[in-house]
Amino acid sequence: MRTTGTVRVVGSGLLGASIGLGLASRGVDVVLDDASPASLSLAIDYGAGRAASAADRPVLIVVCVPPDVVAGVVERELAAFPEAVVTDVASVKMQPLRELRARGLDLSRYIGSHPMAGRERGGPVAARGDLFVGRPWVICRDGETPPDALARVEALALDLGGSIIEMGPEEHDRSVGLVSHAPQVISSLLGQRLVDAPNDALRLAGQGVRDVSRLAASAPELWVQILGANREHVVAVLDAFRDDVAAVADALRDLDAPGARRLLAEHLAAGNAGVARLPGKHGQDQRFSTLIVLVDDIPGTLARLFVEIGEAGVNLEDVRLEHAEGRRVGLAEISVVPEAVGPLTEELTARGWRIAG
Repeated sequence: MRTTGTVRVVGSGLLGASIGLGLASRGVDVVLDDASPASLSLAIDYGAGRAASAADRPVLIVVCVPPDVVAGVVERELAAFPEAVVTDVASVKMQPLRELRARGLDLSRYIGSHPMAGRERGGPVAARGDLFVGRPWVICRDGETPPDALARVEALALDLGGSIIEMGPEEHDRSVGLVSHAPQVISSLLGQRLVDAPNDALRLAGQGVRDVSRLAASAPELWVQILGANREHVVAVLDAFRDDVAAVADALRDLDAPGARRLLAEHLAAGNAGVARLPGKHGQDQRFSTLIVLVDDIPGTLARLFVEIGEAGVNLEDVRLEHAEGRRVGLAEISVVPEAVGPLTEELTARGWRIAG
């Protein structure tokens, strides 16, 4: 463990409780504080830490509160614990930094950070100690950041399994506007299309619409704050997206018009090219192939599939599940390295599994 001494976590929601669980499981003394007594008690009951006391002398403070109140909480913690380094995990970095600078504070003990991890559900009940394993953890240092302060925040990220990425706060906000905040809006708007959809149409819904609308299950209250705090960069992405959607819609309205089919094909091909640039597992560039296996809806069947894939000597890189409408069977989409598809297909078929694709 690189993290030593007492760590104070302010805010016991999903991220705060997950940080507490991850550190406490490694023997770190974690103290929790939260404006909500109910949330605090629940996080303590789950083992994310202990209640704060007047005798605490934390060496690191992690602020895990909504973006609108980050600056105020950071200011309070800097004043209350003059020997501690303070970081926050808010998904927007420039807004709190501007507010703190406007207050004329000494920010040499403050370093903004942001673990790129989360779940659709919030609160301590959704917390997981391994939430940050393999996930990017952005640290927004500047030229005046003391090395020992930086080392404490880096130790936190590494001990929780994060992969450190250094960025300036403006670059961070621009980046998350593209890869996180705008996708939330687009996913929510697609989910909105389903509100009045006929039940017969919803019965046809497969993994595609579930994948694209998954983010729509996120908490509106929190996302209003996040989007408002990063609105400049989100609007830039949405404006470009709107133009592309309008161009595709115009092409579809008159598909026989000169260049319409080419424009449609170019947008679809550009989507292929963009997705191909996304890093794979653990940030690697390697892409995986998929194998679809029919799985009976019987307890233990999926576990047996995983065991037999392991017995075949194949590493399971990822898996997605989809239930077949009206049948007690599911589809397990198994992701493996391309060279394993052939041997694994033969092995599973020999063991009686039905391969759907």
